[in-house]
Amino acid sequence: MKTVLVTGANGQLGQCIQKIRHQFTDISFQFKSSSELDITNAKAIHDYFENNTIDYCVNCAAYTNVELAESEEEKAYLVNAAAAKLLAETCKKHHTTLIHISTDYVFDGKKQTPYVETDITNPISVYGASKLKGEQYIQETFQNYFIIRTSWLYAEFGNNFYKTMLRKVAEKANLTITTEQKGTPTNANDLAELVVAIIKTDTKDFGVYHFSNEGEATWYDFTKEIIQNLNLAEAEKPSLRSIDSYKTKAARPDNSVLDKTKVRNLIKTISWQESLRNLMKNHS
Repeated sequence: MKTVLVTGANGQLGQCIQKIRHQFTDISFQFKSSSELDITNAKAIHDYFENNTIDYCVNCAAYTNVELAESEEEKAYLVNAAAAKLLAETCKKHHTTLIHISTDYVFDGKKQTPYVETDITNPISVYGASKLKGEQYIQETFQNYFIIRTSWLYAEFGNNFYKTMLRKVAEKANLTITTEQKGTPTNANDLAELVVAIIKTDTKDFGVYHFSNEGEATWYDFTKEIIQNLNLAEAEKPSLRSIDSYKTKAARPDNSVLDKTKVRNLIKTISWQESLRNLMKNHS
């Protein structure tokens, strides 16, 4: 039986993995929230690995507040970079495979076509830079890693754009949503399936992978699709209008679309619209 440690277990991806854990009786999952296992604490990490035999460590823990990271740079780098290095070093020592979740924000968004894994990185925010540093630390430390870059993650758990829009629709708020960025909304439940597929198949094709759902959208398109799937009566539909740009503290990539060619060897990918429909059908 494989033993899998999942850090950041209370985040949206951690909860999506918890949701499907019972389907895999040959995997022993150990879920740890940041309060139960602080990945920035070297002694805590050292002690945990000394006292447990871990085959895979899935690092879902991250500092993800893109706006706040601009003023909390030290904290963002501590969690996203220094802690990733600590985990990589510990995994290397204990012959553990690391599955680390990264982001489309390692790119500047200037490319006109979808980003492949080998494209030049050039983050334009503190969050993106801190996540890239984490990737680099892992790559410098050892070979037994899967770095999965994903984009526009949402689920029925945690705080995310999807849940914010559902709340605003329920509040009958007027919605003004930007069309400035293009990317792919990604259902964290599908990312959870990829993580488990890597563990189940025991693949040794280590390296960087891009994963999102298929297709592309703006945040306005995503919002429109969410509202459409609610099947509201005309009178209940919120006011929705698009806006070219939306002022934010942190710069965001204009193009966040990721190329999924490589990851299709591991898992079947579906369109973001289909994945959103599936989620809303099951959690309406």
